[in-house]
Amino acid sequence: MAIPTFDEFRRDALARGCDEALERQWGPGQVLPSHTHPFTAQALVVQGEMWLDERRLLPGDTFHLPAGTPHSERYGPEGATYWVGRRNA
Repeated sequence: MAIPTFDEFRRDALARGCDEALERQWGPGQVLPSHTHPFTAQALVVQGEMWLDERRLLPGDTFHLPAGTPHSERYGPEGATYWVGRRNA
């Protein structure tokens, strides 16, 4: 899958009903223990590697988290960047 530009990602996210689109950058080895969000997230990894619970994600991979879904995040040795469309609850 070819990675779109951020503008293309944002346009698509808003067309799918998201309220906003953001770029999130996380540092090397950062760990976020189990938590939830008050929004639904639809994201595309664009750099580095990360684990969403036990699922390894690399550039071009996507993930979807409904609002209120418990999950943990772990970032690889170079950190990671993803673009996320958020639909606020």
